[in-house]
Amino acid sequence: MGDFRARSIDAPRERPAPRVLFGMTATGEARRIELDRTTLVVAVKPECDGCRDFLRGDLSELAGVDVVVVTATASKEWRGAANEVLVAPELMRELDIRCAPFYVLVDPKSEKVVREGVVFGPSQVAAEIASALRP
Repeated sequence: MGDFRARSIDAPRERPAPRVLFGMTATGEARRIELDRTTLVVAVKPECDGCRDFLRGDLSELAGVDVVVVTATASKEWRGAANEVLVAPELMRELDIRCAPFYVLVDPKSEKVVREGVVFGPSQVAAEIASALRP
């Protein structure tokens, strides 16, 4: 039992993804993000252990992708985050993210979700998406 590795999902549900993401910052500013390289969209929720590292932690393990943190609802917790959080319930519906914590990996060239899964932390997500980032 010492070599246990959490895995969130066996196979992704390939589906369309937008090239442009819209949302509001924690301070209420509108944001528009154009995707020009593979992007990890991480859905978070308040008081979530698996989400905390994406809010306040070091995401250097995910240096091979752009990371966008999103949520369905506004929360005071987002204001203290080191990484920007977009309040974007419409985007979550568009990406078919049904609940948080969850991630989708978007390939803007094909405009598809190419990986997805439940979030336990940055290391686990980095390991799960690594094969999709190889040239």
